[in-house]
Amino acid sequence: MDGKEESKQLHNQNELISSFAKRGFLLDKESLDFFIKMGNINVSLEVLEKVFSLGKARVISKKLMAEYLDKIKPIFSALGAEKMLIINEFFTDITNLKEDSKKICEEKIEPIQLKKTPDFKILSSNIIPHKKIEVKDFVTHFKNRYNFLKDILKDRKELTNLISINKIGSSRSFSIIGLVSQKRITKNKNLILEIEDLTGRINVLISQEKEDLMKKAKEIVLDDVIGVKCSGNGEIVYANDILFPDCGLEEKKKAENEAYVLFISDIHIGSKLFLEDKFQKFLNWLNGIDVDEATKEKIKKIKYLFVLGDNVDGVGVYPNQEQLLSIKNIKEQYRKLAEYFKQVPEYIKIIICPGQHDAVRVPEPQPAIDEDFAEELVKLNNVFLVSNPATVEIECNEKKAGFKVLMYHGASMHGWIDEIEDLRIGQAHLNPTKIVKYMLKHRHLSPTHTSNVYIPSEKEDSLAIKETPDIIVTGDLHRTDVDLYNNILIICCSCWQSMTPFEEKVGNQPDPCKVPMLNLKTREIKILDFS
Repeated sequence: MDGKEESKQLHNQNELISSFAKRGFLLDKESLDFFIKMGNINVSLEVLEKVFSLGKARVISKKLMAEYLDKIKPIFSALGAEKMLIINEFFTDITNLKEDSKKICEEKIEPIQLKKTPDFKILSSNIIPHKKIEVKDFVTHFKNRYNFLKDILKDRKELTNLISINKIGSSRSFSIIGLVSQKRITKNKNLILEIEDLTGRINVLISQEKEDLMKKAKEIVLDDVIGVKCSGNGEIVYANDILFPDCGLEEKKKAENEAYVLFISDIHIGSKLFLEDKFQKFLNWLNGIDVDEATKEKIKKIKYLFVLGDNVDGVGVYPNQEQLLSIKNIKEQYRKLAEYFKQVPEYIKIIICPGQHDAVRVPEPQPAIDEDFAEELVKLNNVFLVSNPATVEIECNEKKAGFKVLMYHGASMHGWIDEIEDLRIGQAHLNPTKIVKYMLKHRHLSPTHTSNVYIPSEKEDSLAIKETPDIIVTGDLHRTDVDLYNNILIICCSCWQSMTPFEEKVGNQPDPCKVPMLNLKTREIKILDFS
């Protein structure tokens, strides 16, 4: 290849990668090489969109394309004979790959059931492409949040005579919906909120004499979108009631058949403080080792294992971390993690999201862990890697909706505690479900702009709770806690790491090696203790 041809190929490669990234797609090397050889951006994108519509995954691998071979092959029909040779060669390789996989599956019964059971969907796994972030991106982000939450609040019957801020005039009683941009206490101990919508801004006063209203107002955090029943006119109005977007379900969902779900988090593979013997004890239990017959029968009915981030301890996450690492290579940490998850019976689906210690960017939404760092993990048939946050649906079928599970590692929890007095006084670090209740009430995982590192999206606020979940599950604070809010089950996960110097410094008390086990039929929860 001469220099001119090489330059042309590199240009096409960059053009393809740029086009894929703008659409939010990530490709493995084999798939990328294939599309580069094919050299048609429009057809490539059509194939990727088709694969995404079928599999709801934006990380496109050769293995994933194999699953939808029959669906994507017709898209190539418009290409010339020369390109079809490349395509046929690639498809032949994929066909052989499918046949090899089929032979492997025929040797074991349980993985066949796993692939054939249509009881699991990834409803949302956010990927925001890398790009230069500008001020206008944050403006769009907050507009998207405002419009989404406004549409929810405007259906609340309590918000009578709803008007925009620029229409406030002679009316003595009205309601507004706005984003809280400032919050301050006056000399008279009253609270003033500066609220803005797309038409303007206004100061709203909450009198300290209205104790119930003042208590509710103390729950407001900056950048919340709220509804306010008001009176008065002019430059300042007076609040009579405050409404949050809130999440809730009419009833608690139950499965028809007995099935179990397990929840774990914060394994921290690679840390010297990782409780390896305890984690192995859990894996032995999953395989029915040293348990009675009744427990074995229950174990056979475990269908899902949710893993809520900080799967490895990472490298360079905080200063001098290497002093506390037993495995100092990030890929080796994931290789060790894969070795452990290989011990999980294949009929159990393992759904994994990342946390701050994982090998992904820190700003949320965090993309799913990929094979660049976790190749062995990606290869496991029963492992599903999703973003943080992500929503998945379990025990679903064509006729009936399943349980929507919102996964969020929980980096914003510290910000919530800093912002809300009730959480600080109530030692919410010890009872993290208290924090999650506020997330559901405000319908947002991290409203305040400065409380958490995030990436603004052009399309939507990725941390807003768009669909009310049946179950919301978090990690991060290393403590087990279970509660209910408006028929939504809250599960906060334990850890597999002993107390770190940082936790000791800030007074956080971990509660390691606990595993909540949920019976989807009865909704009974048992906390398994492997400590």
